[in-house]
Amino acid sequence: MLVAAPIGDGAKAQLNIYEQVRDKRPCFALQGQNPAAVNPLLATFDFTGICGRYIDANGYSVRVGGADLATSYRLTVMRTNDDILLMAMPTRLGAGPEMLVARTKGTGSGFLQLVFEPGWELKRRAFGGRALGHVYVYRDAWPDAGLSNGLGQALSGSASNPPQAVAAPAGPLPPPRR
Repeated sequence: MLVAAPIGDGAKAQLNIYEQVRDKRPCFALQGQNPAAVNPLLATFDFTGICGRYIDANGYSVRVGGADLATSYRLTVMRTNDDILLMAMPTRLGAGPEMLVARTKGTGSGFLQLVFEPGWELKRRAFGGRALGHVYVYRDAWPDAGLSNGLGQALSGSASNPPQAVAAPAGPLPPPRR
């Protein structure tokens, strides 16, 4: 689950990703919708082996098709007047377009669920057929440049000429272990 987690006084937020690995205890609880409030229950017990928590770029990165974009994109939570957006933002000139990844579907305070835009999903990084402790915010193909920034403005840069990278193939997140 993608979560917009408040920083400091809550004026800003960062991305957290929570994963229910085993059903021994719930890792989080949801309440309401548009936006849905998230209660990060994993903060109240030793969640080792029960929950996965990814709180920075060491635990997650952007991947589009065969391109691992960890060195050329960062995931940023942005507030607008009526929504909170998760954006994939290029970190260098010519890397590609800004891409809308997820949104809360409303504003609020505290921990809020981010809902993927169509085409985006979570996949686990794999190497040598083995799942690793890193997840991709993944999309099969580059979105149309004119629709990708989520703010309704076309950007310069070409989505048909994405950066090239070589990385281990992504695999789907495995089902929770029992």
